[in-house]
Amino acid sequence: MTQPQRVLVTGATGYVGGRLAPRLVEAGHHVRVLVRGGAERLAGRPWATDVEVVDGDVLNPATLGPALRDIDVAFYLIHSMGGNHERFAERDLVAARGFAQAAAHAGVQRIIYLGGLGDAHSNLSEHLRSRQATGDALREAGIPVTEFRAGMVVGSGSLSFEMMRALTERLPVMLCPTWVYTRTQPIAIRDVLAYLMAALETPESAGKIIEIGGADVLTYADMITTYARVRGLRRRLLPVPVLSPELSALWVNLITPVPGNIARPLIEGLRNELVVRDDTAQRLFPAIRPIAFATAVELALGRIERGMVETIWSDALASSRGDVPPVYLTEEQGMLLERRVQVVAASPATVYRVFTGLGGKRGWPAFDWLWQVRGWLDRAVGGVGMRRGRRHPDELRVGDALDFWRVESVTPGRAILLRAEMKLPGQGWLRFEANPGPTPGTTQLVQTAFFAPKGLLGLLYWYGIYPLHGAVFSRMVANLARQAEAAERAAVTLTHVQQS
Repeated sequence: MTQPQRVLVTGATGYVGGRLAPRLVEAGHHVRVLVRGGAERLAGRPWATDVEVVDGDVLNPATLGPALRDIDVAFYLIHSMGGNHERFAERDLVAARGFAQAAAHAGVQRIIYLGGLGDAHSNLSEHLRSRQATGDALREAGIPVTEFRAGMVVGSGSLSFEMMRALTERLPVMLCPTWVYTRTQPIAIRDVLAYLMAALETPESAGKIIEIGGADVLTYADMITTYARVRGLRRRLLPVPVLSPELSALWVNLITPVPGNIARPLIEGLRNELVVRDDTAQRLFPAIRPIAFATAVELALGRIERGMVETIWSDALASSRGDVPPVYLTEEQGMLLERRVQVVAASPATVYRVFTGLGGKRGWPAFDWLWQVRGWLDRAVGGVGMRRGRRHPDELRVGDALDFWRVESVTPGRAILLRAEMKLPGQGWLRFEANPGPTPGTTQLVQTAFFAPKGLLGLLYWYGIYPLHGAVFSRMVANLARQAEAAERAAVTLTHVQQS
């Protein structure tokens, strides 16, 4: 490895930046991240305390000075897809020019940028033209720019992958417009990160435009059938001569977690062939051997099934909002998700002890009789039911049975992840987290239910029982908070008694 460098990561709340930052830290670099809203936007990320956080906004150049001061290399991983569709290209150019000028003024030696693949001389979509124009704007200030151009990124939680995944999972028969038969060269997120990391140690990459792709050149139809084969699904594709981007985006909006205003520019770009046309990446980074599409799909699905997804495409959208709402019902990672957040007047250690004591003889802290009924129903159809209880009244370890859940991961003092083992038309998880609160002596209790539906039946199941889930889960997070606060008060009282 070369000498550790002082690195700035923009877009650290996004999909790629949120994975790159901890890898840079692990490699020994001094990492600073630029976050709109400050350190609270990184709450709950295990690497947040390992980086220097600076509050700033690329659309407000006056805020960039502290972030860029004494930085050697800046990673530019920002674009405006989540904003107004009619103005995202304009916003990207303004942001890139302002950032590059501020970087030049601060003496930054290089910018590394992740843009979009596509033949610049062809009729590129507005979205792809914008990605390449952003690279040009970054170069205007005279700083050497390493611009990687990639097509579809395959990884758990990535935007294009999750759109394709949701369509394939939920539609046994798909009407396919002509763009489904356009060739592309998808690349695994692990390979994207490998290239970004390798650029730091390869001075020859400065000032270069580098096209990167995976091992396979496929059509979108090939990717859909490959994904279906990996998942053991039977899917039929029916070509249709016309299906406008507007209609396609509307359909994606209805069937997948991706909103129509984000889906439309992506779909418009699918008409362009996105294939690597030069060997610069091979020459500069011979040690990187991109993996096959099917392998990338298997790895992504494995991380989703184990609940080990680091970042998701909507992270940056969520982080740009104000305070975290107390209830967050949406779709992420190709899953249906219900998240409830409550600030508790107790320490994270106390909150953690309370939620790790769930189940068994103590029961469940909201509508325990409903949990028992659900267990009886599960036993009636051959499931495990609620009879298993728990190994220890207070301790949990990975692999423990907890009523009809299985403990899948434990982060001591902070979080647990439970996987549902009852009979379901899909897969379900329940996660509890105890994160530092907004003020001293408080904790942010986060309770998240995940459900990965299998087909239409899974969707009907989730939405059919949501009113019941709403009542149970809202009461449960409130009762856990009350129990933790009572335990904290009792501990304080006991301490005072012992000291008196």
